[in-house]
Amino acid sequence: MPSTASQQELVRFLEDRFTCAQACTECARACALRASLVDPDGAEDHELLRRKGILCAEVCDATCRMLSDQGHFDADAEDTLRMQLEWTRTVCLESAHVFERHPEAEETALACRACARACTEFMALLV
Repeated sequence: MPSTASQQELVRFLEDRFTCAQACTECARACALRASLVDPDGAEDHELLRRKGILCAEVCDATCRMLSDQGHFDADAEDTLRMQLEWTRTVCLESAHVFERHPEAEETALACRACARACTEFMALLV
């Protein structure tokens, strides 16, 4: 029978995994919406905003799908997940930086930062 400490670690792992997946879903939704609101033929800074929104939505969606996978979790899968989380965190922070320069995109920037934070916290459990 697993010890109470290992059960608590498992519960924390699952809770943080769920929190990260939920943050990725919310970020993907916010970024996709933001990208859809930008005129594709607009100014160069709007094109950057649109491209970052699309990229961030795709990366966050892929991360959420990976976190939701109930497959076998071994060392290779953990390394792959860690790389995906790091990529997501990087893209979210870069996107947040771009969104913060546009007053109408502040809420999207907050969703990106929340996702980056959730990925960081979950990665800490994988070490």
